[in-house]
Parts: sequence; C-alpha cells; structure tokens
Amino acid sequence: MEWETVIGLEVHVQLATRTKIFSGASTRFGAPPNTQACAIDLAMPGTLPVLNAEALRMAVKFGLAIGADIAEISVFDRKNYFYPDLPKGYQISQLDHPIVSRGAVRIDLPDGSSKTIAVTRAHLEEDAGKSLHEDFHGLTGIDLNRAGTPLLEIVSEPDIRSAQEAVAYLKQIHSIIRYLGISDGNMAEGSMRCDVNISLRRPGATEMGTRTEIKNVNSFRFVEKAIQVERERQAELLESGASVVQETRLYDANRNETRAMRSKEVAHDYRYFPEPDLLPVRVDADFIARVRAGLPELPAAKAERFRSSHGLTAYDASVLCASRELADYFEQVVAGCGDAKTASNWVTVELLGLLNRENLEIGQSKVSAAQLGGLIVRILDQTISGKIAKTVFEAMWAGEGEPDAIIAARGLRQVADTGAIEQLVDAALAANIEQVERYRATEPAKRVKMFGFFVGQVMQASKGKANPQQVNELLRRKLDGE
Repeated sequence: MEWETVIGLEVHVQLATRTKIFSGASTRFGAPPNTQACAIDLAMPGTLPVLNAEALRMAVKFGLAIGADIAEISVFDRKNYFYPDLPKGYQISQLDHPIVSRGAVRIDLPDGSSKTIAVTRAHLEEDAGKSLHEDFHGLTGIDLNRAGTPLLEIVSEPDIRSAQEAVAYLKQIHSIIRYLGISDGNMAEGSMRCDVNISLRRPGATEMGTRTEIKNVNSFRFVEKAIQVERERQAELLESGASVVQETRLYDANRNETRAMRSKEVAHDYRYFPEPDLLPVRVDADFIARVRAGLPELPAAKAERFRSSHGLTAYDASVLCASRELADYFEQVVAGCGDAKTASNWVTVELLGLLNRENLEIGQSKVSAAQLGGLIVRILDQTISGKIAKTVFEAMWAGEGEPDAIIAARGLRQVADTGAIEQLVDAALAANIEQVERYRATEPAKRVKMFGFFVGQVMQASKGKANPQQVNELLRRKLDGE
C-alpha cells in the first residue's frame, strides 16, 4: 500500500555567544556541573533577564542568509511547563512574533535534483538544563550549566518527503550556521539538535495525517534511521486499520526503534503569554544593513562559483562547500597548483579519505593546503606520476616533510628519458614473445586488456617511475607498428 511521508523539522541551534541569552553567565561547554548557572539562570527571586544583543544579531544573520523576513518588532513569551531541569517553571521563547519568518533553504540531492524547503520561522529562546541519568543509580542528577544558553529554533514547513531529503536539509542548515559563525553545530555536544515531525497520507491527498514528534535526535544518521523506522511503524498501524496517536516519541538507537514518551502538547497546553520582564525588540533598517554587510559567501553561492569558475561538477562543488574550512582549504590548494579539477580530485578523494579514516576534521589535516598544492605541481610538471604521488602524499601525512624533499630522499623522480624508457619497453617485449604474438593476432578492438599487460610489465620494471604517457606511446608504436 502506497503512503506519502510528510516531514517537518524543528532544528535547535545553540548560538556561539560567550554568555547566556538573558544573563552574563558563561556558555563554555564542558565545565563541572552547576558551575555556570548564575542567579538569573536559577530564577532566584528579584532577578530580571536582559537580552544578549549578540544573540539577536546572530538570529538576524541567519534570517538574512536564508532570504527570510526580519521582524521590525519581535516579542518574547513565557512557555509554561514543569520539568526538573527548567528552574523557572517556564521557558522564555517567542510565539506569535518571532524575529525571523518566511525563509527558504535549497537542498541538492544525490540524483542531481534540487528542492527548496520553506522555513516557517526561526525564533530565539533559552535552553533548559540537562538531566543526568547514567551516573546516579535509581536517581536523576540535574546540571543547570546549559540553562539559559541562547537557542535559535528553526522550524521548516512540512515540505520534506523522505529521510534522504530530511538529512540533506539538516546538513544544509548545519553548513549555513557554521559558515555564518553563529554556532559550531557540534551535534555530539548538543550544539545542534533536531525534533522530527512525521505523518503519512495517501499520495495526492491534501489533508495531513496524524503526526508524531521524535524529540532531540542528535546526528544525521540517527535522523535518517528514526524517520525510516517511524514511517514503517505508522504504515503498519494504518494498514492494519489502527490509528496513529499524536504523541511525542524518543528514538532508541540501540534498538533502532521509536518509543512513546508522552502525549503531544499543543500551544494552549503551554499557556503562553508575553514575557512581562522583557520589552518588545525593535530592529531598524540600519541594524539589518550592518548585519547584511557582514555576511560571508554562503555555501550555495560558493558552490555555484566553484561550478562556473573552476568547472567542477555539482556533486564535487557541494562536497567541497559542505564546510567553510574545507572550501577555504581547496581554494588554497588551487592557488598553489593552478589546476582546480586536479585539486578537487585530491581533496575529495585522497585528503577526505584519510581524514575520515582517522576521524579528523579538516582543521586537523596533517598535510597543509600549501603542501598539497606543491605535490600537485609535481604531478602536472611530470616530475612524478599520479601513482607515485599517492606514496608521497602518505609520506607527507606521516610527517616526512615537503613533497620535493620526499621525492628527492626516496628517489621517486619520474624517468622521462626516452632512451631509458625504450630499453625497458624492448626488454618487456623480449621477455613476453608469446603475448606479443597473441596481441598482434587479436582484432584491434579487443586488444585493450592485453595492452594493459605490457604497460604493467614496463611500469613494474621501472618501479613505477617511468613516464606513463611515454610508455604508452612507445609500446603502441612497437606493438602496433604506429
């Protein structure tokens, strides 16, 4: 039975301010529990919140980056609920008058297509504390260091139709906030978390199905898997004649399943009302203009420039622009070698391969952009072959020094002397008379694999140092009589 999946994401981004959204307490991650929660964060009587102007600037920056409307007047509200890690008994958030509304994010999909996901709103709010269950047998500990950390909650329209699209959208949001410098986006540390709203309906139907919300999913992989298993769960219910219950669920990665947490609340359950201790926030045109002037080149624009200026494929451009640091590294390599396509191949294949193998970020690369650019120059001027370049690259990664020094120390310079290569070719042919006769007796269209055999023999004899182009030319002339 066919079902259309309807998905909307609520992405919670911790903003990279040094202090909290309504107090001067530090937001530094990893401090001992309850050492970064001041009287305001603890809701002590008589304390009053004061809005962090930097958090507001970051929210406006994000809104401009996604082409959204920036509210001239935005209002903070109290969202009332009771939980052990919420000291006030309410959360200061924004309901009817958010700072950002009506934006859009374009995603590129693996099949080469693209899609635009509408962003309903992005509003400022404070984070809650954290409940700790693992270290307290039969008890729950409360760490309020995170209480009051500024959050930007980014709410999409239900425009997403698959787990693949959801991950692409989430990665694009992650890329944007890192390019803007408003968050480190570290999902493992909770800097970016995602609530997934999902429902099913018949293809072509306009009415929405009953949705569930999967709370606090903290990795791209878990978002994908959570959507897949929840979709299967809802489909099984509907096909058996049962109904989907509107509720909040939790994704259990160990069991790869979602479990019910509580019935799904709606806005009136939280008894929202305007925050009496904070005035409405007014943002004028001059402030917006100053923020706009500070915007960097964003990932979509950068990827388009890489395609048009460097002749890269859409896929390679999107990979290189996934992070600002990687894009900057690539451009430094291009500046050093002058060949964007070769630089792209080396960065996306060899460099990223080693980074992934050792679980490192681009900023932790053991080969600098200048070193990689220098290595590519030696490939282009035929000092070394592409195959030998991989050996040099691994030596650079191991800390053996600059490419020229490694080439010289290991004697890896490519043999380009025609006379020396011709001797190697003649020796290979003389050692393989039967194969030569069989090659010449074979139809030209079927000789490709056999020709590769002779190339391999010559390259083996030269220990990979012979210029491949010259080897091919000499073999072709001697075998085919060209």
